[in-house]
Amino acid sequence: MDAADHLVFVDLETTGANPACHRITEVGVVRVQNGVLVDEWSSLVNPECSISPYIEAFTGISSEMVAEAPRFADIAATVLEKLRGAVFIAHNARFDYSFLRGEFRKVGVDYAAEVLCTVKLSRRLFPEHARHNLDALIERHGLACSARHRALGDARVLKDLWLKLKREIPAQALAAAAAQAALSTPKLPAHLPPGLADELPDTPGAYRFFGENDVLLYIGRSNSLRSRILAQLADERAGPRGRTWGALVQRVDWVQTAGELGAMLLESSWTRSQKPLHNRHHKSHTEAVTLRPAADSSGRVQIRRIDTLETEDLAQSFGVFHSQKDALKALADIARAQQLCLKVLGLEESSGSCFASQIGKCRGACTGKEPLMLHNMRVQLALSALKIKSWPFPGRIALRERAVGEFSSDGTLEGEFHVLEHWMYLGSARTEEELAALSTRHAYGVFDVDVYKMLLRYFSNHPNLVWHDLRAAKEACVS
Repeated sequence: MDAADHLVFVDLETTGANPACHRITEVGVVRVQNGVLVDEWSSLVNPECSISPYIEAFTGISSEMVAEAPRFADIAATVLEKLRGAVFIAHNARFDYSFLRGEFRKVGVDYAAEVLCTVKLSRRLFPEHARHNLDALIERHGLACSARHRALGDARVLKDLWLKLKREIPAQALAAAAAQAALSTPKLPAHLPPGLADELPDTPGAYRFFGENDVLLYIGRSNSLRSRILAQLADERAGPRGRTWGALVQRVDWVQTAGELGAMLLESSWTRSQKPLHNRHHKSHTEAVTLRPAADSSGRVQIRRIDTLETEDLAQSFGVFHSQKDALKALADIARAQQLCLKVLGLEESSGSCFASQIGKCRGACTGKEPLMLHNMRVQLALSALKIKSWPFPGRIALRERAVGEFSSDGTLEGEFHVLEHWMYLGSARTEEELAALSTRHAYGVFDVDVYKMLLRYFSNHPNLVWHDLRAAKEACVS
C-alpha cells in the first residue's frame, strides 16, 4: 500500500456476533485517498429485530433509536458507493466484512474487496505486546476516540492509527506487515460459492457438508470452523468413495458456538438425528446398556437397557455400553481379574462348580467355599469404578459456557446456555426468549451414552461451572 491507495476504514455495530442470524445496527465509513481524509459517513440501521439489553448497554444503541432508521436495503447503494474501489480496513476485519457481505447478499449484491485486519497488523508490527484489542491500541498509541463502540467513532480511530503508523514505521516494514495482515482467500473448488472462505468464522462450532441433491454427507466440529473446513476441503487425499471432500461437497453450512462444549453437543445431536452418510455412526442410544446387580441376593449381574430404567435406578447401575456384547466382555474381564464366579454372575451355565473354580481362578462362590455375601460385596467393590455418576444438580439447569478467543470489538459473543437435565441435552440458548422456551420444554429422549461421557469430561476439566436452576421456571409454567 503506497500513498496513492484508496482506503476505507469501516466499523459496524450489530445485534450479535453471528452474521447468519444477527443484523447490523450502525455503519461507519471513513475514506482516505493519497493519505488525505476525503469522506466520513455513518448511519444507524433498522435491524428489523429487537436489540438485547446487553448490546444496548454495550453500544448505547437501543431499539427505540433505530426504529425510524433506514433498513440496510434502503442504504445498500450508498454503502456500496462509499466502499467502491478501496481497500477494506477494519479491526478484526473478518467480522465486519462477513456482516457486510451477508447484508449485501440479501439485496442481490456480490460485494468483494481486498481486506486488511488491524488486529493482525498490530500483532505483526508489535509482537512483544499481548493485547491488540482496540482499547489497547488507543492507549498504546495515544489515540483519541470521541465515541467508543459507535461505528463512526471507532472507524476514525482506525484511520488515525493507520496514518500514525505510516509516519512512524518504515514504508517497507509497514508494507510487509500489511501484506501479512491482509485476509487471504484460499482457492476453493469452482462449484463452491467464491465468498465461502471469507464468511467462515474463526470460532468454535459445528458444520455440515452436503453433496449432490443436497444429500447430507458429513457433520463435524472444530474450535476454528474456518481452519477446519478450509483444510478439509483443500485436502487432496482421497476421502469417501475415492474422491476428495472438495470434489464431493456442493454446499456447506455451520452454526457458531461459544466454545468447545457447545460444538460437541451440537455435533452429537445433529449426527444422531440426521445420520450423515460418512460419519462413524454409534449404535442407537436406545440400545445402550448398563450393568445392574439383581435386587435379590442371588449375586447375578443383569445387563439392562438404559432406556428402560428410571433416573433414580441409574444411580445404582454400573457402566454405560453401546451394546450387550460390550457389557458382557467388560463384566467377564472384571470377573477374571478379581476371581469372581462367572456362574454366580450369570455368565456361565453349569451343573456343578464353574470352570474357573476347577482351575483355581474362582474363590468358590459356586460351591459354597466362599460365602455368597462376601462374593456379592466383592462384586460391588469391583464394579464401583464404573458406577454411573448421579446427576450433580437439583434438576434441569442452564449451564453457561463463556465464549473463547478474541472476538470483534463489539464484544457481543459473550456466551451461551446449554440446557441439561439428568445427562440429557435439550438445546442451547443465546437469548432470553430461547432460554425461556428450553426451560419449559418437555424432556423427550433418554439417557445418551455419548453425551454422558462428554459431560463427565467437561465437568472434570471445568470445576468452576456457572449454572442456573431452571426448576422454578418449569414449575411456574405447570402451575
